Amino acid sequence: RKALCIFEFIYFARPDSLLGGQSIHRVRRNLGEQLAREHPADADMVMGVPDSATPHAIGFAAASGIPFGEGLIKNRYIGRTFIQPDDRLRRRGVALKYNTLSELLRGKRIVLVDDSIVRGTTSGPIVNLLRQAGAAEIHMRVASPPLMHPCFMGVDMATRKELIAANKSVDEISAHIGVDSLGYLSVEGMETAIDRPLQGHCEACFSGDYPLDLDEDVGKFALEES
Repeated sequence: RKALCIFEFIYFARPDSLLGGQSIHRVRRNLGEQLAREHPADADMVMGVPDSATPHAIGFAAASGIPFGEGLIKNRYIGRTFIQPDDRLRRRGVALKYNTLSELLRGKRIVLVDDSIVRGTTSGPIVNLLRQAGAAEIHMRVASPPLMHPCFMGVDMATRKELIAANKSVDEISAHIGVDSLGYLSVEGMETAIDRPLQGHCEACFSGDYPLDLDEDVGKFALEES
């Protein structure tokens, strides 16, 4: 059956795209607004992990009434870190990819919005950067549900053991990445924000409901070889 990846709306698609007749930027703002309703925070500033989470953070700020600000500046010459082939490269990529704006972060309670947490290997170093810049509190909010299941359709999420949400509770993930609180958008909230039809999308990475019969132990590389 037709099954467009739901992650296109959350992360992959360009923010200036139209997908299924919907503005990706507007959908991402909707996701951030819904996230603020589900997981409010007492804070001084909302910021996104640039650039992919910026529309989510703008939506969170609009719904919460907390000012939006920029605490991280992105190096434009570094690619997407979560698709690097190993943890060492992902962690090194974070150190090269971002610089902090200490004057905006020092002493502030921050809501840090990201589009997703896949392995958790980049979130921790980003939180450490904000702590080193003087952030007093960091409340992380994720504009998608926990990624619990691998993707076999070409996205680099090959096995359950790599997905932090498949192996740790929300409280354990919060402690692992070093934030003061952590909140994920619900599946229902995601569907409401995207305003998608009931059929025609794949959200198996969140639900485990694949659009074709698969054994989760098979690994995505079996499909790539075919």
